[in-house]
Amino acid sequence: MSSQVEEQTVEDSRPPREGGDRAQYGVCAFLALLGTAVIVDALGIAHTASGTDPVGPRAVPLILGALLLLLAVLYAVDVARGGRGEPEAGEDVDLSSGSDWRTVTLLIAVFLANALLIERLGWVISGGLLFWGTAFALGNRHYIRNLLIAATLSLTTFYAFAIGLGVNLPAGVLQGIL
Repeated sequence: MSSQVEEQTVEDSRPPREGGDRAQYGVCAFLALLGTAVIVDALGIAHTASGTDPVGPRAVPLILGALLLLLAVLYAVDVARGGRGEPEAGEDVDLSSGSDWRTVTLLIAVFLANALLIERLGWVISGGLLFWGTAFALGNRHYIRNLLIAATLSLTTFYAFAIGLGVNLPAGVLQGIL
């Protein structure tokens, strides 16, 4: 005897609440606060118009702030009318399993190590450790290949910033060699 079981998440089985979801109103409040902050900050910019720039540097932040406020209002109206975002299907994600704290901890450690070592060792070495450590933390166990890819990426980004953008990344212990 076989029976079909319809899978539903907890959110799917709940009827939409009257007046909307309070968490979504928090998003609306954040958007309104962000829009207000952008407008207040933009009003502090001196209005310097010229013949080549008649609008000045204030216009874009003011427009963006106003659009953020408008978005907050429209979103709040949608939530009040019962609008709900469609839950993510999570193609290959097991939503019932917990977080992988080992991976998160390893990634945090790799980023902190990069931040602490970039001045002493330089970007090429610390960036290589960052790229290699990230691949390791995410489960890739091809150590030698990852080391070669990490070295290539860090050298490429070092020279792309130096030559392409004119931004000198720290050379650290490789000063004079690079």
